[in-house]
Amino acid sequence: MCGEWWRVDEAALVERIRCRDAAAFEALYDQYHRLVYGIALRVLSDVRGAEDVTQSVFLKIWSDPTAFRGGNFGAWIARVARNRGIDVLRGGAFVVQGEIPAMPSAQDALDDYVMRKLESRNVRSALARIPQEQREPIELGFFDGLSHDQIARRSGVPLGTVKTRIRAGLRKLRAELQEVGIR
Repeated sequence: MCGEWWRVDEAALVERIRCRDAAAFEALYDQYHRLVYGIALRVLSDVRGAEDVTQSVFLKIWSDPTAFRGGNFGAWIARVARNRGIDVLRGGAFVVQGEIPAMPSAQDALDDYVMRKLESRNVRSALARIPQEQREPIELGFFDGLSHDQIARRSGVPLGTVKTRIRAGLRKLRAELQEVGIR
């Protein structure tokens, strides 16, 4: 236990969230938002959709913390994120509580869909053009939801090197995307 002081007791946090403890919710969010976002992004291949799914998952936890009934919280929240993403893909709309969904015209919806697909394709293409030593930690961080520490441990590369590679890779990725008109 002494070697794992950074680990969060998710069950205790969820119990505190049941009592409306915002600090506990923030701690849980800090621990798992990358994982949820990464899974949603992998399922949807869409940044906005992944952001919406991430928001929806955490709003669900805040509004109904009893949905988690014990066990491995990480596995549970990963399954919830994956299921929400699949629901979106199947066309099962979900409404983020507290927001009124705007009803775009069919043409606007089609235009948005096409633009997201093009942007997604351009991002994947640009990512493939950056060096592998920079691409891999970016993919682990953004798509698999790993922290810099976790990437360093998994790859056996020092933490500072991981951060430098991610920073350099993101700069190259930004330059690649600017060349095709994506900011």
